[in-house]
Amino acid sequence: MRTLSVEGAAFGYGDGDAVLSDVTVTARAGEVLAVTGTSGAGKTTLLNAMAGILPARAGTIAVDGVPLTGRDQAVSLGVVLIPQDNGLAAILTAAENVSVAVIATGGTPADARRRTAETLEALGLSGQANQLIDELSGGQQQRTALARGLALHGDVVLADEVTSELDAANRQRVLDLLRAEATRGAAVVFATHDPEAAAACDRELHLADGVATWPRP
Repeated sequence: MRTLSVEGAAFGYGDGDAVLSDVTVTARAGEVLAVTGTSGAGKTTLLNAMAGILPARAGTIAVDGVPLTGRDQAVSLGVVLIPQDNGLAAILTAAENVSVAVIATGGTPADARRRTAETLEALGLSGQANQLIDELSGGQQQRTALARGLALHGDVVLADEVTSELDAANRQRVLDLLRAEATRGAAVVFATHDPEAAAACDRELHLADGVATWPRP
């Protein structure tokens, strides 16, 4: 499995000021790293950079020592992003959203059927498999996006606020699944504003005022 490292990096958008500066962090195989901070602290910015979507203004981002040059390369290196806005296709069913993603990343139709059924069941969504995304609640959509991400069997799993719409029981279900990904050998990075969810992770990187600190290394 892989390691994703960020070394002395700064990130920003357009010509604006840097959102984050001098960030150094390593996501290691077999662990869950929490990225915490208030809304606007830069959690999504950091995960987008780790996913190859946002280039660093300074410093480096690398997977197993290979510098990231963009999202396509990150995908080829097994970096999976589960975005906060879910990114689901409204014209597809829950099952189709998962299956299409598996096939798009090289899975066979048989792989797609099996992984789709497994991940939807794991997230309590078997009964919603054939419903269109617009027919699902916000929490069900969030769990569908998570199912899609987990079905890709990534080496690095970046999960952005994936429990924000969930009740306590489903939040725990998701935390257990993220832990299972780490046990499988993935490096898991979980952005959250929920202190209880962060406490269930192995380490915590806290973002505030553009600076990253380690309240719980």
